[in-house]
Amino acid sequence: MLPRVWGILLTAGLAACAAQTQPGAVQERVRPCHELQHRGKRTEARACYQKLTQDRDPALRAEGFYGLRDYRSAHEQFRLAADLHPKDPNIRVRWGRLLIEPFNRNRKDGAELFQEALEIDKNHAGAHLGLALLASEGFESKAVELAQKALEADPKLVEAQELLATLALEDSDPAKAVEEADKALKISSEALDALATRAAVELLADRPAAEEWLKRMYAVNPYYGAGHSLIAHHLVINRRYEEGIAHYRKAVELDPEDWATRSELGINLMRVGLDQEAREQLKMAFDNGCRNSATVNSLTLLDSYKNFVTFKTDNTIVKLHKKEAELLRLYFEEELRKAIKVYEGKYKIKLPREVQLEVYPDHEDFAVRTMGMPGLGALGVTFGDVVAMDSPSGRKPGTFHWASTLWHELSHVFVLIATKHRVPRWFTEGVAVHEETAIYPDWGDRLSPEILMAIKEKKLLPIAELDRGFVRPSYPNQVIVSYFQAGRICDFIKERWGWDSILAMMHAFAARKSTPEVVEQVLKLKPDAFDKEFMAWLDKSVNPVVSNFDAWRKSIKALAELAKAGKQDEVIRDGQTVIKLYPDYVEAANAYEFIAEAHTAKGQKKEAIAVLGQYLKNGGRSPDTLKKLAKLQEEVGDKKAAAVTLEKVNYIYPVNDEELHRRLGELWLTQQNYTGAIREFSAVLAGGAVDQASAHFNIARAYLAAKQSGKAEDHLLQALESAPGFRPAQKLLLEIENQKEKR
Repeated sequence: MLPRVWGILLTAGLAACAAQTQPGAVQERVRPCHELQHRGKRTEARACYQKLTQDRDPALRAEGFYGLRDYRSAHEQFRLAADLHPKDPNIRVRWGRLLIEPFNRNRKDGAELFQEALEIDKNHAGAHLGLALLASEGFESKAVELAQKALEADPKLVEAQELLATLALEDSDPAKAVEEADKALKISSEALDALATRAAVELLADRPAAEEWLKRMYAVNPYYGAGHSLIAHHLVINRRYEEGIAHYRKAVELDPEDWATRSELGINLMRVGLDQEAREQLKMAFDNGCRNSATVNSLTLLDSYKNFVTFKTDNTIVKLHKKEAELLRLYFEEELRKAIKVYEGKYKIKLPREVQLEVYPDHEDFAVRTMGMPGLGALGVTFGDVVAMDSPSGRKPGTFHWASTLWHELSHVFVLIATKHRVPRWFTEGVAVHEETAIYPDWGDRLSPEILMAIKEKKLLPIAELDRGFVRPSYPNQVIVSYFQAGRICDFIKERWGWDSILAMMHAFAARKSTPEVVEQVLKLKPDAFDKEFMAWLDKSVNPVVSNFDAWRKSIKALAELAKAGKQDEVIRDGQTVIKLYPDYVEAANAYEFIAEAHTAKGQKKEAIAVLGQYLKNGGRSPDTLKKLAKLQEEVGDKKAAAVTLEKVNYIYPVNDEELHRRLGELWLTQQNYTGAIREFSAVLAGGAVDQASAHFNIARAYLAAKQSGKAEDHLLQALESAPGFRPAQKLLLEIENQKEKR
């Protein structure tokens, strides 16, 4: 089934009158044009391709239009050529390559064409290479295997060899990248992407030899902007955004009509907060036909910024959607400033400029911000001193701890600045994961079943290779497992060697040391010895759970059946045994909630409170469950504990919950936490309270208790403006006036 992109119909008559060139002859006719293009002889190459577009054979016309970057016309001609040459896999491969160009990004139809080519010739090198390129875009582990298959089919396929060099460098293996690039250069001394990869290796290591490789690249093609685009890609995935942007600029300077690269420049300008210039570059790409999803979605996102409100302080810029800006500002701005203060002391550095935090209520908008980046969690991302993250409202309640994510991402800001962005991914992610539970033990993600299975199956990577688990996962959930492992490694280092060792490693990475060198220099261990000691330490805490995992799965299922049958005594009897088998399991259908429900049904409030306290301590974050805990705590008279519990809910899901904020406001007011009460009653108002008069009245009560009568009076007047006959507000306003007269 041939793809039908753009819905272009060709008549049978046109097909009938077209001449047919022998399949092998097409490549020979096109080769001179490609060689001219390869050497940067643009005028001559253009004339060569233009001549091909006049040929009677649609296969040659397609190649001509392809070389001229007239992709729509090339697509039409490739379709006609495929009908004329149904047994020629080369046409399908070239058509597929056209469709997966960054300008087009039609992955599905491109993949279908490569598969059709393999059905004709199962050993077609170009088809395997096409599939490898597709896999590489998604940082899939099979990209390496597919590129190797292409080379097995054609050992002289230099592009496949260059791809292996790129993949190795993406995997943070510069030695392997050099080896693969040199193999490509043995096939052809003019392998431009191999030369660019060698330059990228040197640039990532901050070595001056990069200039020599760039000179060699220019000697072949002085206008090869794609080489700078490739270098920029490697810099960006290593979080060296400003340098990456500089190379994207050089790429479009050398090749101004490379609209796909101009789009990449725009996307990366967005990442560092240069929105106006980003829009200009993206619009230029779009207006010149670059309509791939990255370009379109980025422009759409920029257009949506008119719906955002920006709040600035001396060291923060917070960008929030206007539909929730007033509410979330109460929490995000305060938490961001608190985290900056803590981290400036902990990391012993002062931020050179403001941190920009962007919060997206639409997860798809956030996804646009993170596109094309490997190894990212789906919650937040850091681009230097710009942090983007999901809003709590963009996630199902209980699945996302926004405060934990904020502290995680802000840790990246400090580590990246301290290391000048010269740091392996495992270390910066590991430190950030460590920081989540360092703030509060109940923050951070728990030991999930996927992680347990990876440990059980001995899938954890050596520390020297841990970056691979983030960039090119070899099994499902390996990225999640790698986050866990990196975090536990940093926990182990902190426990065994102290926080100063973490800082020493950070500074060693800044000095361009490799992971093995840093481990040996700072921790005085060889990497393999470190791995053994770490695994022994980890086993002490996780081995009991790993060993009991199968028993737990059976037990939790049985407990769920008892709970469903309403057998409270049996649930209470068996529940704690189930918890001991796997204390970290706090997701849906967990033992804590089954036991608490059983105790509640029997009127045993204190017992229910105790087990839900365990749930909270072990990272449980269902807002409904935590609000039940707070209600029970209030009912037994422990209002202080109830307030603390509800404050935990604010860190998880503070939106669309007027009752939460009102309850917590009253609790803080009775405990004389007037700042907290003002914030919570203000949250009621910011959340769109139906009863505006009562909302203003409660804020006034809190301000008056805090001895800020002027602000209290302002809110009372607003309450009366909303409801002129609201007697509580009238009475309190009169009391304030009487106090003024007495003074």
